[in-house]
Amino acid sequence: MRSMKKLNGWLLLGLAGMILTACNGEDEATEGTDEGDVVDVEIFQGKVEFRDHFIELSELYEEENPNVNIEFSAVGGGTDYFSALRSRFSSGDEPDVFSLAGPSELNDYQDNVLDLSNHAAVDEAIEGTLEGAIDEDGNVRGIPFQQEGYGLLYNKRIFNEAGIDADEILTYEDLEEAVETLDDQKDELGIDGVFALPGAEAWVMGDHLANTYLSPEFNGDMMEAYESDTVDFERADEMERMLRLQNDYSIEPVLNMDYSQQVEEYFSLERTAMIQQGDWVHPTLEQMDPDFANEHVGVLPLPVDGYEGHIPVDVPNYWAINDGVEDEVIEEAEAFFEWMYTDEEGIAAVQDKLDMIPAHEGFDVEEIDAPIQQEIYEYVLEDNTLGWIFTGYPQGFGNDFGAYMQEYLAGEREWDDVIEAGQNEWEETRQ
Repeated sequence: MRSMKKLNGWLLLGLAGMILTACNGEDEATEGTDEGDVVDVEIFQGKVEFRDHFIELSELYEEENPNVNIEFSAVGGGTDYFSALRSRFSSGDEPDVFSLAGPSELNDYQDNVLDLSNHAAVDEAIEGTLEGAIDEDGNVRGIPFQQEGYGLLYNKRIFNEAGIDADEILTYEDLEEAVETLDDQKDELGIDGVFALPGAEAWVMGDHLANTYLSPEFNGDMMEAYESDTVDFERADEMERMLRLQNDYSIEPVLNMDYSQQVEEYFSLERTAMIQQGDWVHPTLEQMDPDFANEHVGVLPLPVDGYEGHIPVDVPNYWAINDGVEDEVIEEAEAFFEWMYTDEEGIAAVQDKLDMIPAHEGFDVEEIDAPIQQEIYEYVLEDNTLGWIFTGYPQGFGNDFGAYMQEYLAGEREWDDVIEAGQNEWEETRQ
């Protein structure tokens, strides 16, 4: 009898163990299913300065959408983003979403990206901001990220101490006089140089500086530049004198200076009075010194004869969704961008985290807190802007033309040779 009770006890223990194991197995299977249901969306883009802000934004979205994992990765600064994107595609490691800058880049990937013509964020785009994302068939292949502008960022405190009124600087001659005044007072002002020209960054010269003086030639229209077989460099002399002014009064050695040194080491630490950059530097400046970033930075237009007081402003990038990835990834990517640009909570989060000049309706421009963005947006409201035709350059032209400028600064090319090389490359690439 005692043996039967003992046997029954072991049977009960074994049965209980089986039930417990079954329950645990069911739990594990459920957990595995839950994890399997999470959709990963990788977004690859070239705005390294906003990477952390994008991550914060995606975390907010994931709180409300736990079935999605948004991963932001970035390449930029001193690294050529578009070359990195090409490498990703050629190796078979294609991102789910990636950024494209205008029609030249879109032309290379229009067979790889989704038609977003009916997407809610496209419907809400401000007039004129979709131009760089429309393919030859009239389909919209990208969602505009934001608007950006650039010029000469200057230190208000240093200008005030030097007795310079930035509002009176309109022409090249005005700027040259201010530069000479600053240079004469370098020691008293505590600066190493009037400018910090990052000569190591070809894009600063080949894209942004060149664009300022090429934009009028193409009526500020990127598509006109994109469709042109030739470039005349009608304002080559203006371009050269602006490059020379920055180089002659810059902290040395110019050709060894990169973007990080320019923004973080020299401008944010008030070792220079001016840098040629745009509103995208604000997050870095604020991280380095919030008081300086929010109280002491102003914007001066690069002087262009006949276009005094104009700032180059346009859409720098478009979000493109890879149409070769799984349907559920496409669906979640579309939902994320719809939230960013059309949902009330998403718009509020974007304004809070990115503090950008909007490219979509529904954003409250009064919520722009960053002073550089505020000032540039005033130029937009007053229609004092130049277009970004460099997004319509032939593929690779900006970096190559910037390299010719570097050779000029190094004394290895005459300016006429720089212009001739630029014209030849433009024409050869368009053939």
